[in-house]
Formats: sequence, structure tokens, C-alpha cells
Amino acid sequence: MKKINFYVVLLLLVYSTSAQAQLNTPRGSQLATVTQRVGITDISITYSRPSVNGREIWGSLVPYGMNNLGFGTATAAPWRAGANENTTITFSHDAYVEGKPIKAGTYALFFEVKPNNEATLILSKDNQAWGSFYYDQKRDALRANISTKKAQHHELLTFEFNTVNTNDAIASLVWGDKEFPFKIAVDVTDVVLDEFRAKSNGQFGFNRQNWEQAAAYALNNGGDLNEALGWIDGAISGNFYSQKTFNNLAIKGQILNKLGRTDEYAALMDEASGMANKQQLNALGYQMMNAKDYERAVAFFKENIERHPDDPNGYDSLGECYKNMGENQKAIKNFKKSLSMNPPANVKANSEKHLKELGAL
Repeated sequence: MKKINFYVVLLLLVYSTSAQAQLNTPRGSQLATVTQRVGITDISITYSRPSVNGREIWGSLVPYGMNNLGFGTATAAPWRAGANENTTITFSHDAYVEGKPIKAGTYALFFEVKPNNEATLILSKDNQAWGSFYYDQKRDALRANISTKKAQHHELLTFEFNTVNTNDAIASLVWGDKEFPFKIAVDVTDVVLDEFRAKSNGQFGFNRQNWEQAAAYALNNGGDLNEALGWIDGAISGNFYSQKTFNNLAIKGQILNKLGRTDEYAALMDEASGMANKQQLNALGYQMMNAKDYERAVAFFKENIERHPDDPNGYDSLGECYKNMGENQKAIKNFKKSLSMNPPANVKANSEKHLKELGAL
């Protein structure tokens, strides 16, 4: 009897599990996701793709305005911007949509479609609802008015990113003959540096190169220069993992120069030159030349020639410096010296170009 009862219970368990399971079958409107990265921020839109299928879309299948859909709790619902579940948009970092701030996270994406080539984009905190049947305006995270555009016919509803810039992108919903574009922008520098700040107290912060990279990024992308100076000082001498190198001295020098601390900058470049390889010392010479610190530029180029007397590029660079200083005879002498050493094609072309400009070729 006990044996029979065991099999009855087992059969009931199997039946119960089978009754709850569902076969995974294709949808009528297929699911899709499009992702675009801006800086280090990922923006993903997940949606279902209905077809036009010969139907009249705007003002008919998709009615204008806010509507009572006859189901759920919403008496004034927007269009769900797709089919089936909510269309959702996910931001991996804080961003701006049509100039309005939005926190990192996932939101339901709706449109209130209007008959005059206008629409209202709505991002809702209710990202797991079904369509907009339960839409509640109190749960809106963002609303923005946009203008729609005429589009070439798209049979399948499509989200796409056709314009992508350094700090922003244009996302568009296109279906039938209408496009709904909206701009997403990111404070890329803030996002990158915030991520470094968050990681710097952990294992990530025990790597000198990470501090150098953060300081250089801040320097070149509008970050806080005083904060960057603290980071590069830490990489040079502030911690047990610190090490003074040409690279971090050069970064610190550029930060000091931007801060207007030119005397400190120049002295630091003198120190950096002693650690520089051939290419670095040549670049340092050009850096000084561009800053019109010709005395240092000449000194660095001459030092490079002394270390590498068989390199024609050294003479070419020194010639260019003398030309910028207006010392044309010295410039001609060094350009001709470079050409006499069978230089590479790019060095040869540069020397010949300057000699022609000086009327010496």
C-alpha cells in the first residue's frame, strides 16, 4: 500500500510541474534588442517588432493622444512603442534624454502620438508591466516633447541609432512612414572619472598606471586639473606602488602647464628629459617648440643628436626648430645634414619641404 501511495504522489508531482511549464514557441512580433555605447555608457532598447501588414497605422491602429484601451487600470494610456510586453530602455550610467536628466536603470518607453508631427516621449519606472494597460502618470521618470519625421517605409517596427557622436546619440523608432527621433547625451568625462573614483579604493587603485591614465584622461577631457594633479602625484611618489617615470612626469608637466604654473612645468620637463628614450625626447623637443620655449627645445633636440648621432630625424627636428626661431642658416645646415644620411621617406619629405620654403632646394 505504501508503495502505491509513493507512485501516486510522484505522479501528482510530475503532473503539477508539467501543468506549470510552457513550451517556448515563436511570437507573432519577434523580440529584439539594439544597444549603442556612448563613451563607456551602454544604452539598450528591448522591444517587440510588429509588421505594418497593410494596416493604417497612425491615428488608427495607433490612435492619437492618450486612450482608454478597454483593459487594465489605465483610463488614459500612451502607445507602448511596440507589441507585447513593455518596450524598455536601459542606461548603464546616468544620462540625459532630450536634455533632461535620467538616472541609470531600466524604464518602460512609451509615446503619446499626436496628429501634428509631434509626440511626447515617456519613460516610466514601471518597466515590467504588460504594454501600457496599467500606465500610471505618477510613475513617470521623464517626459519630453519631440518632433516626428517622415521616413521611408519600414515594414517592421525598428529602433536604431543612426547618429552617434562622442557624447551623444540619436535613437529613433521607425515604423511605417514615421520616425520618432530623440537625443540621448552622456557626461562622458564625469562617467569615466566617477568610475575611477569608485574603483580607486579597491584593488584597481593598487596599479600605478591606472592613476596615470585617470590623470591623463582628466587633463585631456576637461576634468578637474587639481584633482588630476593629486592623482599623478600619487603615481609618482605618494604610495608604495608609485614610481617616477618619463610618462608620469610628462603628464604632470602638462597639468602644471595648463594650470599656468609654467616655471614648475619647465623644470619638470628638464627632469623628464633625462629619462626619455629617442622618440620621447624628440616629442619633448616639439612640445617645448610649440610652447615657444626655444632654448629648451634646442637643448632637447641637441641632446637627442648627441645620444643618437646616426639618426637623421634628430637633425630634421633641430632644423625645424631653428626655422621657427628664424635662424634660417642653422636650419638649412641641419636639413641638409639629415638628407645626407639617407633618411626614411617621411623624414626626407619633411626636410625637402622646409628647404624649398627656405629657398635652399
